[in-house]
Amino acid sequence: MKRSEINALMEEALRFFAKQGFHLPPFAFWTPEEWQRKGPEADEIRRNRLGWDLTDFGSGDFHRVGLLLFTLRNGNVKDPANRKPYAEKIMIVEEGQVTPWHFHQTKIEDIINRGGGELVLELANATEEGKLADTPVTVSTDGVERTVEARGKIVLQPGESITIPQRLYHTFYGREGGGKVLVGEVSSINDDQTDNYFLESVGRFPAIEEDVPPLYLLCFEYPTA
Repeated sequence: MKRSEINALMEEALRFFAKQGFHLPPFAFWTPEEWQRKGPEADEIRRNRLGWDLTDFGSGDFHRVGLLLFTLRNGNVKDPANRKPYAEKIMIVEEGQVTPWHFHQTKIEDIINRGGGELVLELANATEEGKLADTPVTVSTDGVERTVEARGKIVLQPGESITIPQRLYHTFYGREGGGKVLVGEVSSINDDQTDNYFLESVGRFPAIEEDVPPLYLLCFEYPTA
């Protein structure tokens, strides 16, 4: 992806957050120059990869297969004291923009429609071999148990949520014609490096063509203290 494209997506995201009345923490707006001056006081942000994140999953077409997200808080699987065993993200999902089939071996998460359009999720149990099972799927949506067929769909309206347990395959996208969706995620510790199991091989972090300076750094670009 080009840096100019990433910058534009961030600016567009900020407008959408503002429209939805969602506010980011101060470090969301630290410039690359400010990051150069940050010392060990910001190590939690660096260590736990808080902040801006986006990916096209190696598709080369972000608006078709991609996701923009911001990690607000997160623990660390390498923290022996387990001082923060939870995480929270805010995401923007466009109409028809797919996050590919995947499950988590360790993380359990609630996916929440915080506003905007409708969020469509497709669900399937994972087989022992890591494939899509043909068995029915039972999940909790806002405390109410629901069962759908394998690869069945659940549509979340604004305010609704779903709990995704370990080893439950899921893919999601914004319903066509409904506009962008503001999506929240509340979960146990998020570890993108070891706990994302995709049905098909995908790229996680984009290769970036530096055609312009970055507006804000992505969560894997912070300079060390």
